[in-house]
Amino acid sequence: MSKSRGSILLTGAGGDLGSAIVSKIISAPEFRRHHGIYAARNVDTPAPNLDAALKVGLPQSSSPGLSHSYEKISLDLSRLANVRTVAASINNRIAIGELPPIRVLILNAGYEEFRNQTWTEDGLDTTFVVNYLSQWLLAILLLQSIDKSQGRVVWISSFSHNTKDIRNVVIRCYHEDRYKTMISNDLEPIAKGTWSPNSPRSSSRTWVEGYRRYGSSKLCGVTMIYELQRRLDRDTALNDISVLAIDPGSMGTGIARRSSSWFLRVVMFRVVIPILGAVMVYFWPNGTWRTLDKSSGDVVSAAFNLAPPPLSERPKSLYLDGSKRGEHSSEASDPLKGQAVWKGSVKYADLKEGDTVLQDWK
Repeated sequence: MSKSRGSILLTGAGGDLGSAIVSKIISAPEFRRHHGIYAARNVDTPAPNLDAALKVGLPQSSSPGLSHSYEKISLDLSRLANVRTVAASINNRIAIGELPPIRVLILNAGYEEFRNQTWTEDGLDTTFVVNYLSQWLLAILLLQSIDKSQGRVVWISSFSHNTKDIRNVVIRCYHEDRYKTMISNDLEPIAKGTWSPNSPRSSSRTWVEGYRRYGSSKLCGVTMIYELQRRLDRDTALNDISVLAIDPGSMGTGIARRSSSWFLRVVMFRVVIPILGAVMVYFWPNGTWRTLDKSSGDVVSAAFNLAPPPLSERPKSLYLDGSKRGEHSSEASDPLKGQAVWKGSVKYADLKEGDTVLQDWK
């Protein structure tokens, strides 16, 4: 631990992409020297993908230079109170020297509803809380423990956040005028799930309603590469921290596990999409369909690499689509919308004076 280059905190480590990211980290000498903090909803629940990555990816050697120190922690992102508890524990352990400062915070956990719409114990839309608010709160609370000279906060994004993306246009999920704009001057419709609620009349389009909620939660995260970055840049103690986001593309993962369709859950996401990814990534590396190997490699590059462009020593406010610069929704870079998301986040996370070291937190 004493020779560690810093900590890597990864949310959603038990999922397919999260486990692939762990595999990439521990298979590269320059990354495995960091201490891994791998967060999943409940580490007492079997996570075969993560366990396999930790076992297979680590070289069979007792040499200190080839070892990888890590721990698995439980983090229930549907409960804001649990986020606070976990963040407080990590901050305390770093403050007393038990853990090295956080070199990279990868906000990877993802949640999408295909059938029922649910709400958290705080009365907020679950998709919004898990994908955005809890991970925003985690980042804000942990700022005191992030490496002040080269720390990075990496948001895992999705093209679902951009209503003008051709893929969203084709499936007509945002074709109604009321859905062409996600963020108003008040975050409440997204936070409480009323912007795209499940229709009581028919269940045939509930996946679209859930997809829109997923997209709006991802947009909130993308706004932070500008809004959080602006606030960090004005803080002399934190202005070397970089905030960026990356769309890893469509992969064969368990994101559709809540779908009632066996065809979608198993045939599409476990058979068809992996095959498509393996073929298409060869011809179109940053296209829609990608492999877990390609996407996890891109995420790790975004987290650590200084080059090639558009990556740099401090890749501030950078939005990546795989390994290239990507296009995001124009709403994400709108300062007024960024402020609306920030104010709503402070409100719904119940952020108070003294919770964060960020000076401009209100």
